[in-house]
Amino acid sequence: MSQEMTIPAEGTFLGRAFAEGWPHPAVVTIRDGMVIDITSPVAPTSRDICELDEPATYVVRTEGKSLGALADILANSMAARRDTSKPYLLSPVDLQAVKASGVTFVVSLLERVIEEQARGSAEKADLIRADIAGLIGHDLSKLKPGSAEAARVKAKLIERGVWSQYLEVGIGPDAEIFTKCQPMASVGHGADVGLHPISTWNNPEPEVAVVSSSRGRIVGATLGNDVNLRDVEGRSALLLGKAKDNNASASLGPFIRLFDETFSLDDVKTAQVGLKVEGGDGFVLEGASSMTEISRSPEDLVAAAIGEHHQYPDGLALYLGTMFAPAKDRGEAGKGFTHKNGDIVTISSEKLGALVNRVRLSTECPPWRYGASHLMRDLAKAGLI
Repeated sequence: MSQEMTIPAEGTFLGRAFAEGWPHPAVVTIRDGMVIDITSPVAPTSRDICELDEPATYVVRTEGKSLGALADILANSMAARRDTSKPYLLSPVDLQAVKASGVTFVVSLLERVIEEQARGSAEKADLIRADIAGLIGHDLSKLKPGSAEAARVKAKLIERGVWSQYLEVGIGPDAEIFTKCQPMASVGHGADVGLHPISTWNNPEPEVAVVSSSRGRIVGATLGNDVNLRDVEGRSALLLGKAKDNNASASLGPFIRLFDETFSLDDVKTAQVGLKVEGGDGFVLEGASSMTEISRSPEDLVAAAIGEHHQYPDGLALYLGTMFAPAKDRGEAGKGFTHKNGDIVTISSEKLGALVNRVRLSTECPPWRYGASHLMRDLAKAGLI
């Protein structure tokens, strides 16, 4: 891959790596430019470390062994034909549930309404986008979801004939939380990300994902690509599972940056998330998303996912949503943006680094064959559990 990977110079990082011949995936961190294996019986998984009272302290203090230079492992992870006999990065989460929140930014809200009203047609999107913007006449970014003012705006939109289920979750009392993929199904930095072959209108969704323990305590954050099929979801919101959960459609990484004295939830709330798509046809798309404009806080979104109403004993990773919805034409005017096979997608943020993936059809990506049962068996064979 052409995009050079960067990792912030400071911070406490938690990740996972693997190479053919290893008895199990390794839980790793970064020290002095080296990737260090810290897998141990105390915490043999990423999930186990995130369940500790002080995950960052554990990672810093735990002895380990070097797996090689970070630069070399990043390069191998990003290679078009990676050498699987050498270490490469995996998704930094393992047993955690992988959830996502939708319609958490105003721009995202409007684009979901457009998808629904366009019925999956990219050609109609621009006209509907302009029409809805004219009808609203209100800065939705100032609204607090579920507030009395939000209810009044909702009533006005219903009266004008542009009510949508997306408006309900965008400014109503309840957040949209859905399952992005099963535990162990997310892919990491350098991996192919998958599009269902039936889709002709799709896009990346550059997001911050927070990582929570089973107690609902956010312990760190990473970057994510919530790959989305706009035509499929646009046909019906009931097709959300088909639009969102396909082979290799959830990317996370490159590492979880754990909360410590250098990084906190406040940094997540002020993060700027950049997106760059580079196509083999010379097409380049760039954009950015500011977490300062999110309408629901990370704490509120995590609380909507996990609590007395729903437990996750292995914790969860939660995509927080994006305000970036690409509308730039790719080719014929009015056709909007959609991926092409081989696109390189880079999602970046100053304090989280950069996550790079190549776009393929989900049927062309490596099939998902290593699940939680396989990990447990391999850890047991190694005497780690």
